[in-house]
Parts: sequence; structure tokens; C-alpha cells
Amino acid sequence: MARRAAILSGLLLALAIPLTAAAADRDPYASTYRAADAPATLIVGATVLDGLGARLEGHDVLVERGKLVAIGRALPRPPGVRVIDAQGAWLTPGIIDVHTHLGTFAQPYEHGAHAFADVSETSRPDSADVWIEHAIRASDPAFLHALAAGVTTLQVLPGSSSVIGGRAVVLKPIPATTVAAMKFPGAPQGLKMACGSNPSLSAEGRPGFPDSRMGVVAHLRDLLAQASARMRSGKRAAMPDLAQDTLAMALRGELQIHLHCYRADDIATILAVADEFGLRIAAVHHATEAYKIPDRLREHGACAAVWPDWWGFKREAEDGIRENAAFVDAAGGCAILHSDIPVLGNLLHVETAKAAAAGRRAGLDIPSEHAIRWITSNPARALGLDDRIGRIVPGYNADLVLWSGDPLLVRSRVRLVMMDGVVQIEDGQRPQADFELGRRAMEPGP
Repeated sequence: MARRAAILSGLLLALAIPLTAAAADRDPYASTYRAADAPATLIVGATVLDGLGARLEGHDVLVERGKLVAIGRALPRPPGVRVIDAQGAWLTPGIIDVHTHLGTFAQPYEHGAHAFADVSETSRPDSADVWIEHAIRASDPAFLHALAAGVTTLQVLPGSSSVIGGRAVVLKPIPATTVAAMKFPGAPQGLKMACGSNPSLSAEGRPGFPDSRMGVVAHLRDLLAQASARMRSGKRAAMPDLAQDTLAMALRGELQIHLHCYRADDIATILAVADEFGLRIAAVHHATEAYKIPDRLREHGACAAVWPDWWGFKREAEDGIRENAAFVDAAGGCAILHSDIPVLGNLLHVETAKAAAAGRRAGLDIPSEHAIRWITSNPARALGLDDRIGRIVPGYNADLVLWSGDPLLVRSRVRLVMMDGVVQIEDGQRPQADFELGRRAMEPGP
């Protein structure tokens, strides 16, 4: 009887129509991104790391109409194809950064100066109704710096000052005037949540509830309980409730949930709350103690998006270790390297190299073809885009990076960046943002 009641309850929740479904389910700010036309391109003789764990020596990759068409040795050359000689070079999927605040965090950032950052709505403990894309300045030079470093997809998240921080957006870091022109077409939106000290203590003196860890959990449970009850009721409201509509989409699995959380006990608590309400967390971000609970993350299906060596900069990070990503991976979990700050967005291949080296020192076998997944196919999974990007297989978007050597060696440099079959970066040259015009450009590396 109890099992039958649980199944019935689940069906009712899944079939319930939110009160403002028309407003909730469509994106009124749709992408206007269109890839430019590009000739068919054949990359010849590369060492290919396919994002699935394989290393393919001396392989060719054919790109047509923005898609990967064929991978193999000595592929035929269609008439009019552009041939890129990649002998001695390494080819990877485009890098994917799941955690940035580009376009919303002005650099340099003066702490406490709200006018210089639009990353968080700090006036209330939950802001499920805000969308970070409404605060992004597309002309931030950091987007093009990331592109020049091989990043072809990135997610901009709201900050962590609120229990529910608002909706995230997935972008292509191309020269653009508007955010709409950068939005990844058809990408699921993300929803930012936070636990631990940030949502309870970091909002610069925000009064009221919650002001403790237990208060954060109680507030999250209350929000989810209200949204669940509203969905089950089936009643239509006279006016839209944008926050409730967002939570309803999250409960229906239509938003990718990204959780800011450091400590193992905090992560386990929020995963238990998520299980209580049938909510699936796509990735736990920062997660400096993920190595303590990799089995719990794996059971829930959550990735751990981490740094290789950030520890001790705050109390929550005091037990971080360099082997974090490697240990999560070794336990069968989904490990990701992320940036959070702009400078690291240009160095994600180096961050991956550091994380893999720490794992190897601990006795794990982590070749480059395996570790590259931490910045390609694994983050694609967390964004709900693993059927389109993050791998070099036929049918996927032609987002590619050609490196002078093994991308996990510090001396390797980006030779070419392709997005949807269009070459965006070649031979160290990159487009300049408006703010950089008239300034001396940084000289490309050797």
C-alpha cells in the first residue's frame, strides 16, 4: 500500500501542470547565435584525445557544416576541403568551463563595492526568480581570453550569497554585443543553489533568516515543500510567480542544478534534502571535501567540480587536498575542473595537469587521454549537453582545440580553436574586445 501511494504521488507530481506553465517552460530570451558558414575542413595526422578516454595516434578528423563527420586514418579529401596539417600536434574537444562569473565580476574587483559586481542579488535569502544573463556584459574581455585558451563553452552562474541564487546561462565565448548572441542554442538552463557559510553569513549583513547552517537547510526544505505542494494542487494563479515556476522546473528535472558546497557533511546533507524532494543535483561546485564521499556523489549522480590546489583560503576549505579530483575519479565518480575566477579560465588545461599529477603521485594511473575528460565530456554531462559537445565523435558539434603538444604539458600552446566548424583562433591570434583596442596586446607564447 505504501509503495502504491508513493508511486501515485510521484505520478501526480510529474503530471502536475504548473500554474504559469507557458511563462515557465519557454525561454523569452532565446539565443540569436548563428555560426558563420565555413568550408569543410580536414585535420590531418593529429594525436586525438577523443574525450572518452582514447588516444588515437595519427588520425584525421573531417568537419562539415559545423559537425564532426568522420574520424580515422587517411580519410579521403572531399573537393574544396581545407586541409590542416596536424602532424605532431594534439587534438582535443573544446574545453568546457562549468563555473564562471564572466561578464558580471569586474576586474579588478573591489571587495564590498556592489557597483562593480552584479553576480549576486543579496537583498534576500532566495532569489530563484533572477536570471544571471540579465546582468552579463558581453564585451567583458575575459570571454575572448578564455576562447584563446581553448574554452568553447562556458556557464555563467549567479553567486552564492543566497540559498537559491537564480538561473545560470550557458554561453559560447565569441565576440558579441549582446548575451543573446552568445547563448548556446537549446542548452538547458542551470539553477544555482548554495549551502554552508556563504548563504548564511556572506551577504554583508543581510538581516533575518537564515543565519546558520541548519537555517539554510530549513529554508531550502521550506522552499521545495511549497513548490511541491503548489505543483500537486494544480490550481492556477492569477499572477505569475517566477520564483515558484523556477522551482517547479527544477523539481521536474528541467533545470541543471549546480550546488555551491565545500564540506563533505554539508554536501551529504543537501544531497539528502534533494533525495527527499526528488531533486537531482547535476554538480557540486568547489567541493573541497568531495574525496571523502565519492560514493555518495556517485550514487546521486552528481559530478564534483573542483580546483586542484585551492585549500585553506577559508574555513570551509581547510581540509582540501590536491588529489581531490583524482580520488573522485578513481572511485567511479564524475570529476570536473572549473575556474570560478577569470585567470583560471585561461588555464584549465594546466589545472587539469596539476590535478592529474597529484593523482599519479598518489599511485593512480592517469594518462592525458583520461584526464582530458575532466574539462570536456564530464562538464558536458553536468551541463546536460553530453549528446552535443565534449567528445570527438561523428555527429557532435565541431568544437575542437589543436595543441602544439600534449595539452597537459605546460609548454604546449593552442594552435587553433574551432567552434561549430568555424576557426575562431589560429596561430596565437585572437579577436580583441572593445576595451582592449588601442592597448598593446599580450604577445602569444612560444
